[in-house]
Amino acid sequence: MELTSIAVFGAGSWGTTFAKVLADAAAASGVERTIRIWGRNPETIADINRHRNQRYLGDIELPATVTATVDPAEALAGAQLVVFAVPAQSLRAQLEAWRGLIPPGAVVMSLMKGLEVGSDLRMSQVISDVAGVPAERIAVLSGPNLAMEIARREPTASVVACGDQALALRLARACTAPYFRPYTSTDVVGAEIGGVVKNVIALCVGICEGKGMGDNTKASVITRGLAETTRLAVALGGDAQTLSGLAGLGDLVATCASKLSRNHTAGTLLGQGFTVDELGQHMTQIAEGIKSAPAVRELARRVGVEMPITEAVVGVLAGRVEVDQLETLLLARELKSEGE
Repeated sequence: MELTSIAVFGAGSWGTTFAKVLADAAAASGVERTIRIWGRNPETIADINRHRNQRYLGDIELPATVTATVDPAEALAGAQLVVFAVPAQSLRAQLEAWRGLIPPGAVVMSLMKGLEVGSDLRMSQVISDVAGVPAERIAVLSGPNLAMEIARREPTASVVACGDQALALRLARACTAPYFRPYTSTDVVGAEIGGVVKNVIALCVGICEGKGMGDNTKASVITRGLAETTRLAVALGGDAQTLSGLAGLGDLVATCASKLSRNHTAGTLLGQGFTVDELGQHMTQIAEGIKSAPAVRELARRVGVEMPITEAVVGVLAGRVEVDQLETLLLARELKSEGE
């Protein structure tokens, strides 16, 4: 059964871009599909209905099958697939308002890469907890997904993870566009943890760049960051192999290396001496790693996983560790085998 009616909640860069992917995928396969974006900003919504999202995607044209509304009930009417691309920390409160509007039997997909502060829940868990959607009807999309590059139709691969393999394949087919190639996985935990922790590691890489450190330093942080991400994912029931793929290494490299990455940008500003409170003066979008980092640390402590890079980043964000102390803190750890 084709997915012909889709609601996308979030009119930012990634929500809008994924709506475009879904429209382009339908056009390429000859499927008639409507995609309705929900957003809270009337100006952005009006712009999308003029087939642009100037604030986030500049002059990139949006397909005519993508429309937008500020009314969640209108967005959700008859939706077979509901996609969430809102800031992670706002999801619970928003879902409490929306849950009665989600059509029975609708499939839900999360594009969000964060942990909920306070509960340390992954986004798929928040969706299940608040909206009552069974886990087998919740999927996540993760990978090296820098929105602007995808909006420009630059070739990209990603992962659709769902406990139901058949549903994962159905969703992958629904978003397979000429420039967007999704793979499937049943490892929701690994895909989500990879997407969450890479933001924290990207903050650290950005700090190193802001301080003028070279590629050796950044490569070291990326490699050891992948190791601690994998340890956490495995401790939570994920598959280590997932973290060596697109939802792990692929996402980590893209986020740590690209100037388009919000978390890399935020880290760079911190490395240059700006405070967390000053980041909003230089960035228009949220760097999820800043909010998620403390939750990642708490989750790791609870399951007994060492995450020294995460601990150091949290220290910087909380003002307990000076940026200039970061390298000393990371290099002063006890000598051990790399495999430990």
